[in-house]
Amino acid sequence: MANILVVDDEMGIRELLSEILGDEGHVVTTAENAQQARAMRAAETPDLVLLDIWMPDTDGVTLLKEWQRDGLLTMPVIMMSGHATIDTAVEATRIGALNFLEKPISLQKLLKSVQQGLQRNQEPPRPTLMTYGRQPEAAHPPSAPPPQVAALSAAGEPAAEDATPAAAAGFTVSFELPLREARDAFERAYFEHHLVREGGSMTRVAERTGLERTHLYRKLKQLGVEPAKLVRRGG
Repeated sequence: MANILVVDDEMGIRELLSEILGDEGHVVTTAENAQQARAMRAAETPDLVLLDIWMPDTDGVTLLKEWQRDGLLTMPVIMMSGHATIDTAVEATRIGALNFLEKPISLQKLLKSVQQGLQRNQEPPRPTLMTYGRQPEAAHPPSAPPPQVAALSAAGEPAAEDATPAAAAGFTVSFELPLREARDAFERAYFEHHLVREGGSMTRVAERTGLERTHLYRKLKQLGVEPAKLVRRGG
């Protein structure tokens, strides 16, 4: 989960981005102009900023220059515009913007750019996964899929009821993992369990998990879960 600031003078854009990023588990705050964005940046440092270029009071490139000049450009900034020229995009990147998104923004490009921005400052080494309550196990080779994190019961032990094969055999979890990676690993295990249980029926999985089918498809694609291959393997 990350704190993301969306700066755009169009209410519809602010609401749409807030809904999409909120569905991804992020905390989103919005500003409708540069003045509000300055105040929010002064109050706290967001993990990432989505900044519109064309705004009525101060344009996004000028605001970006201000943050750079004042030493406040310490977070990834992704610029947005439906009318900017290539020169404007190049200038923003030169100043310190991480990326540039052209409106209308596609969902895939948005999520990919946000993920890249949030991962920019992460260190490349990954901690060795630890077995909960046991001795460390050997790290998975780079080609292996990420380990799954099974749910914990209130007592701190693996949940026994409806346990997946991975959970039944004892699950691995590292409390040193970034929150987003740990959550993604749990969600991957969660959806794989229900897909196998429901025989790959997206309708029944959507009903059981409480998600709309569109959101479910998007979530599975984001997590890299392929229902057809999973069901064949599980069967």
